[in-house]
Amino acid sequence: MGDMTNSDFYTKNQRNDSNHAGGFGCSLMELRSLMELRGTEAVVKIQEDYAGVEGLCQRLKTSPTEGLAGDAIDLDKRKEVFGQNLIPPKKPKTFLQLVWEALQDVTLIILEIAAMISLGLSFYQPPGEGSESCGTANAGAEDEGEAEAGWIEGAAILLSVVCVVLVTAFNDWSKEKQFRGLQSRIEQEQKFQVVRGGQVIQLPVSDIVVGDIAQIKYGDLLPADGVLIQGNDLKIDESSLTGESDHVRKSADKDPMLLSGTHVMEGSGRMVVMAVGVNSQTGIIFTLLGAGGEEEEKKEKKGQALEDGHQLADCSHPSSHPIATIATDGAASANAPGNTSLVNGKMQDGNMENNQTKVKKQDGAAAMEMQPLKSAEGGETDEKEKKKANVSKKEKSVLQGKLTKLAVQIGKAGLVMSAITVIILVLYFAIDNFVLQKRPWLPECTPVYIQYFVKFFIIGVTVLVVAVPEGLPLAVTISLAYSVKKMMKDNNLVRHLDACETMGNATAICSDKTGTLTTNRMTAVECFVADVHYKEIPDPSSIPAKTLETLVNAISLNSAYTTKILPADKDGGLPKQVGNKTECGLLGLVLDLKRDYQTVRNQIPEEKLYKVYTFNSVRKSMSTVIKLPDGNFRMYSKGASEIILKKCSFILNEVGESRAFRPRDRDEMVKKVIEPMACSGLRTICVAYRDFSGDPEPNWDDENNILTELTAICVVGIEDPVRPEVPDAILKCQRAGITVRMVTGDNINTARAIAIKCGIIHPGEDFLCIDGKEFNRRIRNEKGEVEQERIDKVWPKLRVLARSSPTDKHTLVKGIIDSTLVDQRQVVAVTGDGTNDGPALKKADVGFAMGIAGTDVAKEASDIILTDDNFSSIVKAVMWGRNVYDSISKFLQFQLTVNVVAVIVAFTGACITQDSPLKAVQMLWVNLIMDTFASLALATEPPTESLLMRKPYGRNKPLISSTMTKNILGHGVYQLIIIFTLLFVGEQIFDIDSGRNAPLHSPPSEHYTIIFNTFVMMQLFNEINARKIHGERNVFEGIFRNPIFCSIVLGTFAIQIVIVQFGGKPFSCSPLDLEKWMWCVFLGLGELVWGQVISTIPNSKLRFLRGAGRLTQKDEMTAEEEMNEDQEEIDHAERELRRGQILWFRGLNRIQTQIEVVNTFKSGTSFQGALRRQSSTTSQNQDSAKSPGLRVQPTK
Repeated sequence: MGDMTNSDFYTKNQRNDSNHAGGFGCSLMELRSLMELRGTEAVVKIQEDYAGVEGLCQRLKTSPTEGLAGDAIDLDKRKEVFGQNLIPPKKPKTFLQLVWEALQDVTLIILEIAAMISLGLSFYQPPGEGSESCGTANAGAEDEGEAEAGWIEGAAILLSVVCVVLVTAFNDWSKEKQFRGLQSRIEQEQKFQVVRGGQVIQLPVSDIVVGDIAQIKYGDLLPADGVLIQGNDLKIDESSLTGESDHVRKSADKDPMLLSGTHVMEGSGRMVVMAVGVNSQTGIIFTLLGAGGEEEEKKEKKGQALEDGHQLADCSHPSSHPIATIATDGAASANAPGNTSLVNGKMQDGNMENNQTKVKKQDGAAAMEMQPLKSAEGGETDEKEKKKANVSKKEKSVLQGKLTKLAVQIGKAGLVMSAITVIILVLYFAIDNFVLQKRPWLPECTPVYIQYFVKFFIIGVTVLVVAVPEGLPLAVTISLAYSVKKMMKDNNLVRHLDACETMGNATAICSDKTGTLTTNRMTAVECFVADVHYKEIPDPSSIPAKTLETLVNAISLNSAYTTKILPADKDGGLPKQVGNKTECGLLGLVLDLKRDYQTVRNQIPEEKLYKVYTFNSVRKSMSTVIKLPDGNFRMYSKGASEIILKKCSFILNEVGESRAFRPRDRDEMVKKVIEPMACSGLRTICVAYRDFSGDPEPNWDDENNILTELTAICVVGIEDPVRPEVPDAILKCQRAGITVRMVTGDNINTARAIAIKCGIIHPGEDFLCIDGKEFNRRIRNEKGEVEQERIDKVWPKLRVLARSSPTDKHTLVKGIIDSTLVDQRQVVAVTGDGTNDGPALKKADVGFAMGIAGTDVAKEASDIILTDDNFSSIVKAVMWGRNVYDSISKFLQFQLTVNVVAVIVAFTGACITQDSPLKAVQMLWVNLIMDTFASLALATEPPTESLLMRKPYGRNKPLISSTMTKNILGHGVYQLIIIFTLLFVGEQIFDIDSGRNAPLHSPPSEHYTIIFNTFVMMQLFNEINARKIHGERNVFEGIFRNPIFCSIVLGTFAIQIVIVQFGGKPFSCSPLDLEKWMWCVFLGLGELVWGQVISTIPNSKLRFLRGAGRLTQKDEMTAEEEMNEDQEEIDHAERELRRGQILWFRGLNRIQTQIEVVNTFKSGTSFQGALRRQSSTTSQNQDSAKSPGLRVQPTK
């Protein structure tokens, strides 16, 4: 398949070659081959063949400064010749494929088989039908009178199976559709800066064409391949393509090749786009993968380990299984750059983890351990292992873990019950007929007996169907999908489904300051210039002209030319700030001083800037060198005041002359100017300059000697006001048991002032505010290594971490997550916007990226994107997360009540009366109500503010709390009493014929219909009870806010009426009159009253109700084991299998030992030798027994 696609490309492209690609000076293939060169050979090739980048631009009919003209005909032509910047996504699964997948469900298969057999037998009229000798096991409702209706039950079961399958398939389908929508939305949101017609505009990535001039800057994810025209200090992380983690320096004269899917880590520049979509480097990899999994499996089998083998496998996954990957790899699967970057999205952190897990795998699963598994499943595990190893997914979400465990527990119980039911029925029948009545087994009676046995089997399966909560996964999916959709409205764009639910458990939020807690509208409010500290922006006349001139130039030139202040959109609004917000604040200062920065920039356009030292997290400053007309150089610098002032040796005085600036002057300045500014929450920026002689030219690469002996011009205090809604949001978090910590690059005084304004710290509390230096001093030992116990001393009280580097942020997050100080593992959410926040966002349980200010790299690493960059949206995410958890608990409470009751009724009924009072079809209907409908109704409850009034649940709190267990058992008892009363004395109460012990083909009895109807009514009213799980009294509160719930309850009621009145034979119902209906409804209503009784019983009386579905200490494995678990994700069955194997090894081992001992005695050789041999074999086998999935860990 891959080869075909490639050859297709080539043939298509050959056609284009002939006419030199529609009038452009170079063909698609030329450009493609050009982009495969690297470094100097690329430079040489461009020089020789195209006479440099300018020549290339001419051939592509574009201008390096003005860009494309942007007329539609030209753009379309370019798209036609060179392709579009899209990678065609893989076709979604069709509805039929989803139906087929839904049919794979084991219980459904069992039911289908049972129904088929039942159908087959009902059409078969055995000869000895009439003879009494075949035995009259009173096994329920069928009679010769209606023998022809025997097929109905089988058909009805099949029909209900079809219903269940269609519902499941439809759900999957709509889920996938939603995801595709989400994905395309994320793609449309990714925009890029392109120069067209001399104007810089933001274009959606998919609209970029070959020949476009793209402006690239720090934090961008490159959308297409291109050649650098001009760059400042550009460094690129190409690890997503090459696997090399070192940043690659790019410059127009040494290595100008920029590849799609790589990240700009530093600097800025302009490039001309050379290849887009399937022709870009990322795209080529995708097409090689056939945009799907089949290719990759072949490759893996052949074992072609390409250099970036593991990446390749990885980027093909997204397309090969849409849903799974979106949940794991974020929704970037259709846009190439996204994916490739995701592969190594883990950055340094991930690579380490991967290597560790690989090593672990090898030693843990010793060869001996793995062999039997492979042979049993035909190498399938091998594939699985590989695939699992490739998907770098965060650990399985807590909820999924708990649910899988619970479902397995329930399933096992159900299996046992149903097996017992079948065995009892068969034995009873056999003993009754062949032992007590001493009938011989007549050959002509065989079909009749088989019919009985099939009937028993169907009853057994019915018990199983009711016991297994298939609705669980459905409820989770619906609940998550619903929340994700609604969270969009609350400005949360969820990229990984499980992040939604993890947020509900969050115990700590590490937030950035700028833009998240503050408005990110920087305005200069104070300044210290010409030896005067102005509390507001001074009049330009009060500043010496020379100083003013220098200041205006320093700010205008030494800032990104993409940063601008535009007029307001609407009259009376604030001017629009574009680009870096701190720079906007400084440009604002220039405008306040009645000067225009644009005229200065026009005199010295960007190309004329001699050298630019761009801002990065290490320098924390930015400098620009310009060549003066007299051949000398001048460098302007700006940056955090304490950093720049350390490098200043002079300062401009009140008349604009420079005077010496000694360390003690500096200390005085810090005390008198900088600290007061910082304490009122201002960021302080220092602007400085230095002159160099042009002869000899300084060595610009020797940064330490260049960035010294500066002359300070001024210190500006820039205010970034706190967002008005933040203090309230933080208060909510604290009430909800979530600690908010502020991690910022700002100065510690500024940070503390803002933290007090936000309410993160309250004066008089015991808290820590420290800066990065102090933090590192406290957490590192003498060797400079981070020690967990040292971090444990710091983080519980830490509220503000200032002047922190990205590594500090990552260390803090990792330290909190790995901490064992508290009994609950901390669940940490982190917000970030910069490229350098990537590792911390990845490491956190939930990473929030800023939708507006965030760089592409941060968005790639995140789980949720805040489309309005606002902290209060995080609080909404917490609310939704908790709501998901609660919805699922509500559903469980409802579901388990029904399960318990239905299983017990079917079981006891079958054992005592040889016939389940609830028929297979009725059970399926009940199953449909409780699973599909209830999951819809209960999973779509909207969240309320009260969710934020309690503490987080924590990771090892059981899914089913004691209150819920009390409710489940309490309601179960009520329902069982009612149903058994009806079953055994119902006929006397209602004065009707008993339905018990009816012969084989009798019509449905009113008696059993009443039981069925009452059962359903009780479920309906109990569904209302299930809306509250914390023991609240008022179960109706807010019921009308959820129209889905109301309509489902009413709808179910209506369908129930139809089934009972007109269901007839297929549903084994006979119509009831109004009085009996009233009784059924009345008994149902009893549920609501009984619910009040139950909530009166205090939990403390019920100590024995320990929760179920709890993740015990044993399951909360240590981190390494969790990683192993993750890599392998052995499901329970497989684990049982392993356990079996280990026992088997041990058994073999013992036998071998014994044989050896016997042989030793026979041959009389030294007994010692044998023992020695034995001990060595034992130890080997023991190694193999320690498979990663199965470490035994002492419980704490």
